[in-house]
Amino acid sequence: MEHSNKKKKKKGSQNPEAKFQFELNTCSKAKDLRGAISLYDDAVSNNTRLNQHHFNALLYLCSNSVADPSLKSTALDYGFRAFCHMSALAVLPNEATVTAVARLAAAKGDAGYAFDLVKSMGKNYNNALPRLRTYDPALFCFCEMLDADKAYEVEEHMSGVGVSLEEAEVAALLKVSARCGRADKVYEYLHKLRSSVRCVSESSAVVIEEWFRGSKSSEVGEVEFEAGQVKEGVLRNGGGWHGQGWVGKGDWVVSRTSVGADGHCCCCGEQLVCVDIDDAEREKFAGSVAALAFEREVKANFSEFQAWLEKHASYEAIVDGANIGLYQQNFADGGFSISQLDDVVKELYNRSGKKWPLVVLHNKRLRGLMENPSSRRLVEEWMNNGALYTTPNGSNDDWYWLFAAVKLRCLLVTNDEMRDHIFELIGSNFFNQWKERHQVHYTFVKGNLKLQMPPSYSLVIQESEKGYWHVPLAPGTSCESTRCWLCITRPCGHDVVATVSNGVSSLDSQVDENNATSVTGKRKERSPPS
Repeated sequence: MEHSNKKKKKKGSQNPEAKFQFELNTCSKAKDLRGAISLYDDAVSNNTRLNQHHFNALLYLCSNSVADPSLKSTALDYGFRAFCHMSALAVLPNEATVTAVARLAAAKGDAGYAFDLVKSMGKNYNNALPRLRTYDPALFCFCEMLDADKAYEVEEHMSGVGVSLEEAEVAALLKVSARCGRADKVYEYLHKLRSSVRCVSESSAVVIEEWFRGSKSSEVGEVEFEAGQVKEGVLRNGGGWHGQGWVGKGDWVVSRTSVGADGHCCCCGEQLVCVDIDDAEREKFAGSVAALAFEREVKANFSEFQAWLEKHASYEAIVDGANIGLYQQNFADGGFSISQLDDVVKELYNRSGKKWPLVVLHNKRLRGLMENPSSRRLVEEWMNNGALYTTPNGSNDDWYWLFAAVKLRCLLVTNDEMRDHIFELIGSNFFNQWKERHQVHYTFVKGNLKLQMPPSYSLVIQESEKGYWHVPLAPGTSCESTRCWLCITRPCGHDVVATVSNGVSSLDSQVDENNATSVTGKRKERSPPS
């Protein structure tokens, strides 16, 4: 009872500003715009001292009410009135303020004012930083108005302050580009969509279908172009796309289909690929691993390994020896199972056409193995065939096998999912994509080894050397064969394409059995993109 009286006393003793904030928040939760406006009018009449929180609460409610036709006019009127009042009182806006007012501006079709607000944030609003939501009103409004150039300007400004596009924004830019006939920008945004999402939403899929079914799309592209340049682009980018522009000529055929477990499109028969990170990403990735290793390892030891690896760069698979040797060994008589490790080594040797993998093992493990005659025989066999690298005392062998796999573009046999906080420092932008393409998992069922090779294809937008496009839709089901894909081809593409060797390693061919195709002929001089 005493506690209840204290609460009532505290509530009754609230100052006008706190009482106004509490009641505004209540209206906001209830989406009661008219109630909030009444409170605001009373606060102004009573000369209540208004602060940033008060204005932001009202502006937020106004900006969320413009979608209701019965409230739109009132929301716009009071929203802009409140913002002017805020400026008159010299109350400093923040990012939330600008976002709400930008939404109001976009709701009345004034994309320019919405964009001006964002551009003025740094100098006028105490260096408040814009976020994606701050740009969205201007960007989407320009797109709806089919003002493609201004939409591109918004994107450029976003890039300048480090704000990244997400699927909705890329799809909007793709749509305005398509409707304005900007084929070069459509191509650019298709690739931005490819790099930002794995599977597209239904709304994005519809935008893509509309472009390829339109008359403008059939006019773009070249029948004659440099085959080698397209192929080099695919190899440089890690497979799955070339980025060299529209390939082929004529009308596109757009279908909704599925992809088989082996990666073949059920509509056109094209073999999809397991996409790797590109050359620049690989170098950055390897550099990040090396930099972290130098921070945590004896520099001389890791430098010695790097030098050794430069001279022994022909491996197709790296083996995390400790992970395999200790697999399922948590029982009374369990220890380090060299037989499991040897099974993996021999399996990789046989699969690769008699090429030895590289086993990375800590020196302390080696000493123990050399004390047992049968284990010693296997270790010596690996040593004699250049299949073993032992990491020195005090080192973390994780850095060694990861660096080798990245640097040499190898498969990596380990069940370690690399979720350690140290691996998080590398960043996940392309780490997961790299793992999908390179990590080989394994199991031993009743002593029998089973390797789980990387998937035959990646669940991501793919652009083939023929100029075909395949786009996976989300959400999927537990059965990938029932996932919907867009298959986008040109019939004339068959006439200008010649089959060439893919040039993948023997182990990689078990990941992707595709024989890559390349376009023949020389590229014509292109006119500037429209």
